[in-house]
Amino acid sequence: MSQFDLTGKVAIITGSTRGIGKAIAEEMVANGARVVISSRKQDACDAVAAEINAQTPGAAIAIAASLSQKDQLEVLVARTREAFGRIDILVCNAASNPYYGPINDISDEMFRKIFDNNVLANHWLVRMVIDEMIERREGSIILISSIGGLRGSTTIGAYNVSKAADMQLARNLAVEYGRHNVRVNCIAPGLIRTDFAKALWDNPEAEKRFNAVHPMRRIGEPRELAGAAVFLASPAGSYVNGQTLVVDGGSTI
Repeated sequence: MSQFDLTGKVAIITGSTRGIGKAIAEEMVANGARVVISSRKQDACDAVAAEINAQTPGAAIAIAASLSQKDQLEVLVARTREAFGRIDILVCNAASNPYYGPINDISDEMFRKIFDNNVLANHWLVRMVIDEMIERREGSIILISSIGGLRGSTTIGAYNVSKAADMQLARNLAVEYGRHNVRVNCIAPGLIRTDFAKALWDNPEAEKRFNAVHPMRRIGEPRELAGAAVFLASPAGSYVNGQTLVVDGGSTI
């Protein structure tokens, strides 16, 4: 059996109707897992689940939930257990960044929204799934952070602060839950061609400038994050805990 095999495992993946989250869901299914597709809009979730089930019948279900609504996240977790009986893997991929500009000019409302969606919602979801993982003495929690959490920015500073907080959340939870054989890690993507990051790359000149100084001379694609998530979720990553795995093609070097 491959160390990357996820047969029999169930994964909740937030923000999985497009981009990185969708790519992770598809790759986890390809390695044997069943997945819960979740984002704010039910029709978008239904469409992606149907696409996956057309290739692998019964591998996906669709449950819409908003990060900002704790009761909706509780329903997400409860309905997953009703459908699949367990939760082995949690991928907190969904995030928001409603503000571009200096931190000095951000409103309290915007700052709180970024932290509520990018940090507090992850904390909520972890608390909702952790008991059964502790009981089984097995589980993998993956927070999708960003290389923004490793450096400053004059345009997405508040977002970067929230992503640095996710890295520390993973480290702290790894200390708390490692003794129960539950692992918590981060993936920190660089610039990836997603709708979420469109403002950073959707300009030929901006992309040209980025590529000119990037070690690989290109922007990353969502599918290039998926293998890292499978690694952290599978037996292949069984001794990786509390880490931030940078997947940026070399941007940070």
